[in-house]
Amino acid sequence: MKRICIYAGSNSGVSPMYGETAEQLGRVMAERGIALVYGGSKYGLMGRIADTVLKHGGEVIGVMPTGLFKGEMVHTGLTELREVANMHERKALMLELSDALIALPGGLGTFEELFEAMSWSQLGIHRKPIGLLNCEQFYQPLYALVEHAIDAGFARESNRNLFVMDEQPTALVDKLAAFERPELENKWQN
Repeated sequence: MKRICIYAGSNSGVSPMYGETAEQLGRVMAERGIALVYGGSKYGLMGRIADTVLKHGGEVIGVMPTGLFKGEMVHTGLTELREVANMHERKALMLELSDALIALPGGLGTFEELFEAMSWSQLGIHRKPIGLLNCEQFYQPLYALVEHAIDAGFARESNRNLFVMDEQPTALVDKLAAFERPELENKWQN
């Protein structure tokens, strides 16, 4: 893996562990020579991981729609900042530039990006590994929701294997490196 796309909150969250775990992941990426691709903000967990990767000599590529460019939001110290027209272009470019994806804790924007990536993987639009950094058990409810969708007949059993999850950044990156995408059943049932 040369680049990992990170979806993360533009806020820091209430637990200090969220920020500490983001920094741990940033250090792991920089030490392994893995570049960060992310949304380009200097705030929240987004800013924490970007600052950490840069501090440890890593490469950081931000992708931000022009409409979100505000002097107080955009991170001005990035290796590269790519400007796009809208959120759709942002997500497509972030995915294109990356070899894998990781979701840190975040809000609705993080969820939307993550679910689109998972949906696209299910449909075969991409075959990139997806990881959930389950800091403070943040993604346990999402995992339960996927299980519920499988039990209710709206998702296939193989969908639970479209992503990996771990509480520790190093272990999660190792799981992504070893990831083998499952062969999926036909998504549609009669």
